[in-house]
Amino acid sequence: MTDMHTASCLELRLPAALMDEEAFALLSLQLDALGYGEERDVQRNSTQRTAWFTCSEDVQAQREQLRQVLMQRGLPADAIHLVLLDDEWETAWQKNWRAQAIGQRLCVRPSFCDPLPDRDVDIVLEPGMAFGTGTHPTTRLCLEAVERYCLQQPPASMLDMGAGSGLLAIAALKLGANRVLAVDHDADSVAACRENAAHNHVQLQVELADTPPAERFELVVANILAGPLLAMAAPLAACVQQQLILSGLLCAQEQAICTAYEACGLRLSGRATQHEDGDDWLALHFIRE
Repeated sequence: MTDMHTASCLELRLPAALMDEEAFALLSLQLDALGYGEERDVQRNSTQRTAWFTCSEDVQAQREQLRQVLMQRGLPADAIHLVLLDDEWETAWQKNWRAQAIGQRLCVRPSFCDPLPDRDVDIVLEPGMAFGTGTHPTTRLCLEAVERYCLQQPPASMLDMGAGSGLLAIAALKLGANRVLAVDHDADSVAACRENAAHNHVQLQVELADTPPAERFELVVANILAGPLLAMAAPLAACVQQQLILSGLLCAQEQAICTAYEACGLRLSGRATQHEDGDDWLALHFIRE
């Protein structure tokens, strides 16, 4: 992960509806961003994607170059916001983050926010390069599904495929899961999983891999995107001993996902949706019969 401490910074902001999380992350890396993230405005029910860049000697030229690159990607000029932040930039962004109440018991927060008094499962994450800080609808849908499962009976084993920050895996461990394996293909995500597990004082197994492991787990969770979920349907379904939770999906993608996973011996047993920023997001729950 790149060191983000510098005297000044150029901040990019885009409405989340204009670019999905994975595309924005890839673009940020291609443009050598210091870091990137997602900020949720609960009052306005809107989400913005943000990235930060080291200022060049000619900031105006740098701003115009970034604007041109983004417009070439099809983004409208009036949606691209580039702001120069001063010496306090590395803490200024913190004002946009809040502790989040999710499900019945969960509180998800960065370390600089106080815990919520009415929540008994407190999860501390540092917003950074890895996906999964609880702000995206699909992450919240997955957290709620994991919590429901754990409240009935914590799983003896769980796989978090495409773990990102490790949020789902850490939540399961704090809710009583016995053994959890977090797998991600990105080295930054693997590092974030380990760091966040240490912050939360849980024992999490973490592996760097782009394919599911060759073993079975009582519960499997994957909050990725439809494309990768379709590509790994057979090996991921093979990991499922009892139940599978899939998300990172739009409602329009439901039929293709169901067809792929039902062909692998699983049955759809439930679904949950959330509407945000003009999109209908979906989480699917499968069981092995």
